[in-house]
Amino acid sequence: MAIIALENATKIYQIGEVETHALNGVTLSIESGEFAALVGPSGSGKTTILQLMGCLDKPNSGIVKVNGQDVSQFKANQRAEIRRQMIGFIFQFFALVPVLSAYENVELPLLLNNVSAKERKERVGYLLDSVGLADRMQHRPDQMSGGEQQRVAIARALATNPVVVLADEPTANLDTENGQQAMGIMKKLNEETGTAFVFATHDPRVMSYARHVIKLRDGRVTEDSQHA
Repeated sequence: MAIIALENATKIYQIGEVETHALNGVTLSIESGEFAALVGPSGSGKTTILQLMGCLDKPNSGIVKVNGQDVSQFKANQRAEIRRQMIGFIFQFFALVPVLSAYENVELPLLLNNVSAKERKERVGYLLDSVGLADRMQHRPDQMSGGEQQRVAIARALATNPVVVLADEPTANLDTENGQQAMGIMKKLNEETGTAFVFATHDPRVMSYARHVIKLRDGRVTEDSQHA
């Protein structure tokens, strides 16, 4: 079953008199448990697609479905509810809360979802152990390397058991070793949890991990291929 689908989606940004066509009739789908990459040069529409998939924005025309539900014209508070319940995010610059420990950063989405203290403790412990940071739980972001911060961000994205995790250039601020380590962890968690991952990237390291590659140019899909 497709957990996210775009059907003939267009997105136009208007700045003053200038119209920018970010997406031009994009149709694609992401199945449950996929490990997929959106690939293309800067300006090809990768980040815009992630924003539509993540209910951070809505299309000018066309349809966006999340878990079979048409969210295209949802109001902001309805989209926020979908994000809170179903979608995890990993950002290029980690976006951790600087005054919170690794444990507290991962716990935050669970607090927002009113998860019990016992379940929060179990879930956060399991996830930080899964990303190899069981011994760094009480460290704040400024006490951690970039690779460690990205691993905290991965754990946080999975905290609420989302149906999909969306990652925008997840290796852009990591060196080769840390980038490969982060991708390996995400692939392992994808296989263990069944959560789908979708990456926007132009990094060949990330593409090599993907089982589903969607190539974009000028706001259109130019190739959509599945790999074993």
